[in-house]
Amino acid sequence: MKWIQAGVMAGLFAGALGLLPAVSWAGAAKTQHPVVFAHGMGGFDDLLGYDYWGNDFGMFVGEACESRFEVNCNSDLDPGQLAFVAQVAAFQSSEVRGLDLADDIEGFMATAGVSKVSIIGHSQGGIDARKAARVLRERRGVTSVVVLASVSSPHRGSPVAKYILDQRPGVTSVIAALARYYGNSVYEPGNDAYAAAKQLVYNDYSPTDGVITGMKVFNEKYPVSSQYAERYVSLITAQHGVNVNPALYLLKEYLFDIDGNGYCVGDGDKDGAAGCGDGVRNEADDDGMVGINSQQMGRRLRYHDAVFGFDSVTEDASIPALTDLNAPSRLQSTSMSSVVPQDHLDVVGVGPDLFDEPEFYAALIHYISVHD
Repeated sequence: MKWIQAGVMAGLFAGALGLLPAVSWAGAAKTQHPVVFAHGMGGFDDLLGYDYWGNDFGMFVGEACESRFEVNCNSDLDPGQLAFVAQVAAFQSSEVRGLDLADDIEGFMATAGVSKVSIIGHSQGGIDARKAARVLRERRGVTSVVVLASVSSPHRGSPVAKYILDQRPGVTSVIAALARYYGNSVYEPGNDAYAAAKQLVYNDYSPTDGVITGMKVFNEKYPVSSQYAERYVSLITAQHGVNVNPALYLLKEYLFDIDGNGYCVGDGDKDGAAGCGDGVRNEADDDGMVGINSQQMGRRLRYHDAVFGFDSVTEDASIPALTDLNAPSRLQSTSMSSVVPQDHLDVVGVGPDLFDEPEFYAALIHYISVHD
């Protein structure tokens, strides 16, 4: 586990000596409650050899600078910002990972002496966070998550998960397929690659195995509800063509254009994700792993990458908040409004690319500070 609190004393001391102002120089305001980062499938300390939640050089995006002269820290954060990186099994169902995440958060809350947190979850981490929020509510008797933000999360499934499961014969091929993408971490103790893949298919992939899985039933059990989190928000990503990280080819014969901005009720085209393709594959309607018709949860956020000054994250008022995760409207499924033009891996530090991960997350943390 990684717990990082910027040391404000160093900044105050330097300010007292006249070396720098004893005020924050950051673009993002400090959140009232700590921010927990929840990683996606295949994540832990790293993903494909890159630091998860880092920039291209391994700097944790939630680590604030103690002084103006410190390096390898996020200067866009307030020096007093408190952030925590949770770590759960790299390959497991969100039933298991969500419980582990709740345990991690509860331990952190006790150690830090805080009563609430906000959560930023990438990919499956944004799904795990919904179970964790409910578990924390049931254990503590109060709503313990302020803002629950998902980034690139397959709330209504991913065609890539079904593609992996459709490999034959059975579990051996599923694990081999994931290992080709994520490396040998798939074989570590505690992992269940088959359960992980079945989690991210919309409908129950194996209806005769006696266990009901998939995002449809998970969404019913862990809904968008003010009982569990005070505010649900999501950032949607999509990228196209040569701009998609080569790792997202996954397997040589798989194409990353998954036609992910069509509308229908349920998984109408049986590709593993709710919604149907619109018949136009050659467009930026997915991020190489997840279609845009699967990513909205709660309010849709808009990321503005400023050429000059600090980036910003605001709510997209043109798209209504999605509260019933299994029943998005046509607009919520097909609109490319506010889609962040990055692939599934760019937003957590897998490079090389020109995406400014530290400022992106600082802008999201600033948004959280306004609402916590």
